[in-house]
Amino acid sequence: MRVGIIGGGIIGLYTAHFLLQREVDVTIFEKSTPGSGSTGRSGGGIRSQFSTPVNVELSTTSRPHWDAFEDEFETDIRRRRVGYLFLARDEPTARQLEKDVKMQNEYGVPSEYLEPNEAAAHCPGLYVSAFTGASYSPQDEFVDPHLVTMALVDQVESSGVTIERHTEVTDVHIGCSTGIGVQTENGTSSFDTVVNTAGPWAGRVTAMADLSLPIKPELHRLAYVLPETALPETVPLTIDLDGGAVFRPEGEEGVSVGGHTGSHPRCDPDSFPQEASLDWIEAALEGVAAISDRFGPETELVNTMTGLYATTPDSNPIIEETCPGFVNVIGFSGHGFMHAPAVGQVVTELIMDGEASSVDISSLTSDRFDDTSAIDEQSVI
Repeated sequence: MRVGIIGGGIIGLYTAHFLLQREVDVTIFEKSTPGSGSTGRSGGGIRSQFSTPVNVELSTTSRPHWDAFEDEFETDIRRRRVGYLFLARDEPTARQLEKDVKMQNEYGVPSEYLEPNEAAAHCPGLYVSAFTGASYSPQDEFVDPHLVTMALVDQVESSGVTIERHTEVTDVHIGCSTGIGVQTENGTSSFDTVVNTAGPWAGRVTAMADLSLPIKPELHRLAYVLPETALPETVPLTIDLDGGAVFRPEGEEGVSVGGHTGSHPRCDPDSFPQEASLDWIEAALEGVAAISDRFGPETELVNTMTGLYATTPDSNPIIEETCPGFVNVIGFSGHGFMHAPAVGQVVTELIMDGEASSVDISSLTSDRFDDTSAIDEQSVI
């Protein structure tokens, strides 16, 4: 069997990794270099605190692969297991967190619901009176996306995967007598199955196949700051679910600041702002200053970074064989990096066995948007 993968980010690479184990001939088409899209701009977060069971299950299925990654790929990926802390200001948000923790625990996730004073033990300077509840999992962590990507690239290429770098796909031909055709400036190649893992470009790829799926490339931003009072490196990623701001320590002194402060405009993935605007920076700094007293007026801006989420209306991915031989694995809404091992595994099962067995992905087909059966993922960062 021959499989073509459009997109050389972590989802495409992990899919190739698992297809290799089934002795599949794999070619990856990457318009730039592997990991140069959203993967390279990822924060490298890995968590299991989600509000929908399918995302929790994708996390728990990915977890053993992340735990074994450094041994399997013989590389240090700079793991930092400091946890994630979710904060609720409003009572309904706190009750949702409590419900989420109960569901997560049923899947074996060691998360716990906390009262605000308990949350303050994890977040120095927390304005305890501003919050009504929190959740925390010590298992959540961060790794280095670049080191992960390079390890995967080395492994799949050395095992026989062809990565066509700087090769942009210009058309996809469905229903050809010789299979699915992938057209580039170098000609057309035929495959038994083609997998769309193009991230923010995924909507363009589906359009090439005369399909329309609800994928929006959405701008997200980060600011790197030196807080007025330093934060220990052991402080978890902390998010104010109602206020929208999020922060986490970066090294000995710096902190990255971001979150859902303001709008996330739709952007052209080939041309989007490379720096955050002053208005957004001001809103983000005000947001974190409302969480902890460590972000006083002397907090110093160092740099900013931008990137794109490929989003869906319910913030859950689409994983399906949309038409015979054409598989879409798209719209991860910022969760693709952490879920990549499980996704590569289930996509391989879908292609080779006709259905996924590791995770029940029946809720992730695109027809959920037709009958309003979609359930929004609430825990989006």
